[in-house]
Amino acid sequence: MHELPNCPKCNSEYTYEDGTMLVCPECAYEWTLESAQEEKVVKDSNGNVLSDGDTITVIKDLKVKGSSSVVKRGTRVKNIRLVEGDHDIDCKIDGFGQMSLKSEFVKKL
Repeated sequence: MHELPNCPKCNSEYTYEDGTMLVCPECAYEWTLESAQEEKVVKDSNGNVLSDGDTITVIKDLKVKGSSSVVKRGTRVKNIRLVEGDHDIDCKIDGFGQMSLKSEFVKKL
């Protein structure tokens, strides 16, 4: 018997196969084994792999859309969350609030 991966959504270990799909009984998430293997890897500007909860530093002054404010180079951001899309990091920056950043403008600490 082969080992099934944990649920990518809630990390439950109680996943099971249903035909070609894998199912999580705890959160009802369904996925294919191929999609689990093709999980997107997010890397910072130096090529380090980022993960949820990491602390990063902004490497370039970034203009805030819809505002005259700028996120300064060297700003430290704690407890990031990775998301799908062009701006692949969600975070909260002191003095700015909730923001989305591109991984190419940050480096991992």
